[in-house]
Amino acid sequence: MDLVDGGRFAQAERLIAQAGEGGSLTDELAFQRERMRRIRLDFSLDESGLRAAVRRQIPDLREDEFRRWRRAGLFDAMAIDGEIRYFGRAPHNLFRLSEEARARRAQPRPFHDSPLELAQGPHHAEVRDRAASAGPAAARRVRITQSLTVEPDAVPAGETIRAWLPYPRAIAGQQEDIRLLGGEPGMPRLAPASALQRTAYFEQPARAGQATRFSVSYELTILGRHVQVDPARVVPVEASPGLAPFLSERVPHVVFSDAMRLFSAQVVGDETNPYRIARRLFDAVDRIPWAGAREYSTIANLGEHALRAGRADCGQQTLLLITLLRLNGIPARWQSGWIFSDGDYNNMHDWGWLYLAPYGWLPMDVTFGRLPGDDPTLEHFYLGGMDAYRVAFNDDYGREFVPAKTHFRSETVDLQRGEAEWAGGNLYFDQWDYDFDWELLPLPEDQRS
Repeated sequence: MDLVDGGRFAQAERLIAQAGEGGSLTDELAFQRERMRRIRLDFSLDESGLRAAVRRQIPDLREDEFRRWRRAGLFDAMAIDGEIRYFGRAPHNLFRLSEEARARRAQPRPFHDSPLELAQGPHHAEVRDRAASAGPAAARRVRITQSLTVEPDAVPAGETIRAWLPYPRAIAGQQEDIRLLGGEPGMPRLAPASALQRTAYFEQPARAGQATRFSVSYELTILGRHVQVDPARVVPVEASPGLAPFLSERVPHVVFSDAMRLFSAQVVGDETNPYRIARRLFDAVDRIPWAGAREYSTIANLGEHALRAGRADCGQQTLLLITLLRLNGIPARWQSGWIFSDGDYNNMHDWGWLYLAPYGWLPMDVTFGRLPGDDPTLEHFYLGGMDAYRVAFNDDYGREFVPAKTHFRSETVDLQRGEAEWAGGNLYFDQWDYDFDWELLPLPEDQRS
């Protein structure tokens, strides 16, 4: 609804209320009402709150620099019914977007990024070298426990809570030998492996004054992939029935808008080789600064939002690149899940795949982007390559669960944290917490070097 995107919440609410007079609301109008509530949760700061949050990082903050950063648009803001509200993560994003602000920080510290996204490293070389050899691929065996815990009394005692936790599907050459180990409050009901957003499903009654925990544990082997593409071999693809869905628009997040066409033309120029076009687009999206994003369910079009805002997180960058690739006749699709490391780093993450003939489907991770370092063969590792430190939960976005949810979802695009509901409605992120624990295991003998 344009009124919601434009911040005219009071007017939108009046129209929704009028539409519901004498009967129930349509699902779309009910969701627009919920979307306004979610937007208010994301844009939680007024100007004084924003200033106070920045001052905690810069105690001697000057008013002139604060105003200059605000005028430059470095703080994500939205006018809601005439009042300027600021995104709750805007103070954190400032230090990602402004070198000047980073230099003013009282206690400078690096961002806790994945070790894999900083520069070329031994693992990238390992994946490349293993892929070029006749031996087994670079692989990691991992045991994962993921949990979702509903807060005490978020649901009336005795009512049944339904929960969906993400669960991986076997993908040949990417993640294999998946073994379910257990769950809480018991073994889950697994969605079929054909489900593109696969889940482990649970039910459990709420108890007064007690949190309600759901968890699933499993092991799997994750394999790194790498293809060194020779641009001279790459030819345009034909829109076969199998590839056609990955060449077309898909409202609301993949739309060939005028702004998207203009940006594409500026980046691609007169290039006609599909790989070189993909590389130009990959590099252009990689140049968009990373910043923490509001909840995806509140954004009308993630790809367009990234293009307009000039900053984006992994999912927004990925959908922007998918849109641009499809616009240029290069099939592209979504994948997402969780990344981790040999140390203590883990996080939700989105990436994708593109199709280049004659190579077939190749992974791409534009958020990790170009890798600085001395080896030119690794600079574009993530355009045709993938590390072995990520588990994929989603082979598409916004797909139905098995079993289906009754109420609308907290996350309308991804499934990484989980979902929960009861007869009275959906349970949003402010009503439950989540966790992801992992342990690297010894590899089976046949997967060692």
